[in-house]
Amino acid sequence: MLDSRLYRAAFIPLLLVLLIVAFSLTVRPRPIGTTLSPDTFSGERAFSQLNELAKRFPDRRPGAADDRALAAAIATELRRSVPGTVRVTRFQGRTIDGKRDLINVTATRPGAPGPSIVVVAHRDAAGRSARAELSGTAALLELARVAGAGRLQRTITFISTTGGSGGFAGAAEAARSLDGPVDAVITLGAVAAVGRYRPMVLGASNGLGQAPLQLQRTLQLAVERHAGVAPGAPRAFIQGLRMAAPMTLGEQGPFLRAGLPAVLVAPTGERAPAAGAVVSRTRLEGFGRAVLGALYALDNGPDISGEKPTQQLVLRGKVVPGWAMRLLILALLLPPLAVVVDAAARLRRRREPVGPWVVWALSPAVPIIGVCVTAMLLAVTGLITVSAAAPLPPTALSLTGSVAAAVIVLVLVAGLAWLVLRPAALHAVGLNQAIRPDRLGAGVAVGAVVPLTALLLWIPNPYAAGAMVPAAHLWLWAAAPDSALRRPLTAVWLALGAVLPLIVVLTLAELFSLSALQTPWFWTLLVAGGHQPWWTWLLWSVFWGAGIATAMVVVRRSAPPDTPPPITVRGPASYAGPGSLGGTTSARRR
Repeated sequence: MLDSRLYRAAFIPLLLVLLIVAFSLTVRPRPIGTTLSPDTFSGERAFSQLNELAKRFPDRRPGAADDRALAAAIATELRRSVPGTVRVTRFQGRTIDGKRDLINVTATRPGAPGPSIVVVAHRDAAGRSARAELSGTAALLELARVAGAGRLQRTITFISTTGGSGGFAGAAEAARSLDGPVDAVITLGAVAAVGRYRPMVLGASNGLGQAPLQLQRTLQLAVERHAGVAPGAPRAFIQGLRMAAPMTLGEQGPFLRAGLPAVLVAPTGERAPAAGAVVSRTRLEGFGRAVLGALYALDNGPDISGEKPTQQLVLRGKVVPGWAMRLLILALLLPPLAVVVDAAARLRRRREPVGPWVVWALSPAVPIIGVCVTAMLLAVTGLITVSAAAPLPPTALSLTGSVAAAVIVLVLVAGLAWLVLRPAALHAVGLNQAIRPDRLGAGVAVGAVVPLTALLLWIPNPYAAGAMVPAAHLWLWAAAPDSALRRPLTAVWLALGAVLPLIVVLTLAELFSLSALQTPWFWTLLVAGGHQPWWTWLLWSVFWGAGIATAMVVVRRSAPPDTPPPITVRGPASYAGPGSLGGTTSARRR
């Protein structure tokens, strides 16, 4: 039923696309350097203030009393050191403790006309004291003192946010309130932490894309020169993987999602250090001077405010344009798409039913969709209290009693959807739930779901569609009506088709330090909090449902028949004419 010759011929355009991609490679943009020394950043003064603030405000849960008091102290300090306007913004946001009243403090030192530079640090923490997390705020205050002395020409904005311990409510509010063109947003993490985890300059986004490459390289160069460590950089595979599932635990994520060029600078990367993590004055001074050196470079460098989050990949020092990756992924989807269109046309000519089997292929996605919808409703009703419009760190994913109750509800919904809603959908199209999918239309419908789903996902996010490419090929032939594959081989193909999406899940779990129990709850909260758009989880639900349908086709088709097929004889049983002993010479296969 599936035309293998057409499948092979559809790979021919891929050769042309690979040639186009090869000629599209460009050289990475050069980092912006400076000859000014950042020695005016005092690590001793910043470290002393870090210890003082940690002692005065030990319990800085987002929206708590110490968090609000620290905001007032920061506003007072910024008014004293920054010759400009200091604004205190009050708003409501979702945090690791649910919805809270929050405060942002913004100080703007006006400068020469042109794009501004923004420095951001969050002051809250999930654990008590948490000096490492507070070190970003100490560095921000020291940088504000240097900027107040007039060494920088451009407009500089310093923002102290809250909600950085999970949810990034303060960063999202700051991204919405920024006015005018922005050259760069530099977010400060735990810059005094002793631990190391590369990359130390992170450009991952909570939306599609990553930070502009020139901005990343500028900060990487500054860290290497002034902090004395190699910041590292993610490989091309990790870059593509993170754009396939755009999320980050760094505070640069909301700014990039809002279309602003932003990077995170921290020796521990996007991972938040433990509350009792050791801090170092030398480390604080080194990274503080690195950020100041980058500010000098951006202040005296060219205008890069036109650079937006990019979908480019860096492959062995070369840049692969985003449009080239989009074209390559589309070319990889072309063979299965061509085959399923041809197979559907053949079934139509044979008057074989296809529509009912499409519903059958989509029906396993009903329980997954039901779980996603229920998770959103539980977040609205308050049964799921920890739900934010951004990924949450492991410290906010404690499996408490309310979590257990929510999980029970979700499991019950999945079971009811499989036992009630799925049979109802099949009955509506004239199929029985127990029917064996051995008709031609079943295999074609199941094989068509994944490539068509990938094509729909390719429109907004080609990298996510790229994660579905192996399944689009392997599951197509595993579910083929006339497949000659044996059951062990089809099982291998089924597993291989799911490998790349599972690699995405497992790699992010490793990057975020999620346990095996926290990982499914982490993804559930992404849906419940609205970080994953509805079309994303809907298409991925259809994808995993198609995997279940493919497994059902393979298992039921491979089962031995209950009765042997009847023997049919064409012509008289005693026929012994030409060809009965092997055929004539002209009819033999050549």
